[in-house]
Amino acid sequence: MKRAITLLGLLACLHAGAQTAPALSTLAPLATSATGAQQFTLKNGMQLIVQPDRRAPTAVHMVWVRVGSMDEVDGTSGVAHALEHMMFKGTKKLPPGEFSRRVAALGGQENAFTSRDYTGYYQQIPASRLADVMRLESDRFAHNQWPDAEFTKEIEVVKEERRMRTEDQPRAALIEQLYASTYIASPYRRPVVGWMSDLDSMTPDDVRQFHRQWYVPRNAAVVVAGDVDPAKVLALAEKTYGAITPRAVPARKPRTEPQQQGLRRIAFKAPAEQAYVALAFHVPGISRIENMGDADRDGLALLVLSAVLSGYDGARLERALTQGADRVADGADSQASILGRGPSLFLLTGVPAAGKTSAQVEDALRAEVARVARDGVSEAELSRVKTQWAASTIYARDSLYSQASDLGSNWVQGLPLDASERLLKLLRAVTPEQVQSVAARYFGDDQLTVATLLPQPVAAGAKKRAAPATDAGGRMH
Repeated sequence: MKRAITLLGLLACLHAGAQTAPALSTLAPLATSATGAQQFTLKNGMQLIVQPDRRAPTAVHMVWVRVGSMDEVDGTSGVAHALEHMMFKGTKKLPPGEFSRRVAALGGQENAFTSRDYTGYYQQIPASRLADVMRLESDRFAHNQWPDAEFTKEIEVVKEERRMRTEDQPRAALIEQLYASTYIASPYRRPVVGWMSDLDSMTPDDVRQFHRQWYVPRNAAVVVAGDVDPAKVLALAEKTYGAITPRAVPARKPRTEPQQQGLRRIAFKAPAEQAYVALAFHVPGISRIENMGDADRDGLALLVLSAVLSGYDGARLERALTQGADRVADGADSQASILGRGPSLFLLTGVPAAGKTSAQVEDALRAEVARVARDGVSEAELSRVKTQWAASTIYARDSLYSQASDLGSNWVQGLPLDASERLLKLLRAVTPEQVQSVAARYFGDDQLTVATLLPQPVAAGAKKRAAPATDAGGRMH
């Protein structure tokens, strides 16, 4: 089943540079949204965003750090993700595993996540226990501490995670190779989990240094959504997070991706039952949602084009490639990855049907984009995807986690609290002519990298790798 693209998912990686926070705390919110969300600056520069929602006596507490794998350097790929694991391994006050045990004792649930652009930590707890998790989380943000032996054990969990989720998954391994070939200068060429050789050589001090460098108040935001009072949350935040010593955020180098000058192809061999083909086109991204330039407007139109191609059951790629007696594919998809701190790609992917080749699928995928460029799209198609986006924005408000995630990802990208509503309004204004125009201008050979999976025999009796060990909180991350 296809899933409609949600605006929350899009905003999770919208491009923008880091914003410099004011240095002084203020009781008056810096910004307030139509939904009642309020943003404050703590005395050390850390941001606080509070979204009251009184429907149930629960709350979601999150910490977002504006650092991910794109902030790593060669030789230590995967260190942002490794640090996420080690954040559960203790502080000056708590031994390894105690953080998770205390959250569970409060009746809460917790986890964390790392991407190219950010790292996040969250707990969902009874609203009455918010002060407890704020004390716990602020302690590990400022005082993460663990013995070398804990790292030695945990890095093996990270390696097994890489084996299970990438090396044992041919399509995931192909996409990793695709990114490594598509990008030359951009740090997006490195996998979030890291290259295995870098994990093998990673040291405890590599992780500790990354924490000292990037986990500073001005590079982080606390987000609370739920049955809370903003003034009381602000007082708690100043008492806990506001007490962390302020430090400067390291300067970031641009590492701009040079223009591609011709078609690139890679062939990837792996044990697999079916072939797979992925096409990556360099396209413009969205850098802002106010005072948009031509490139930003093209980014919006590319989002709509992707939704027209594969954003719902029976969309264009499914109808043209996977249905009928002469179908060429068992599956086909598109993705406009034009939202992130780094450069942007438009992906087309497909799985050849029995008796069909990867080349036939590649040609069919490109033919559908060419058809849009030639014949355009209908108002009915656009109306369908825009209606789905509107519905997804409304449904996301039913979840405290979704509300908090929306606000946190907006902050990471330097966007206003109501960015989802603004983006939805902009997407509703995209015209059929704009979609046809981007289909005609951004899908030539010069900006294209093609990766093809060449299936190799699967060993007789081969079994799936057992699930890797988890930490005290039962997580692999």
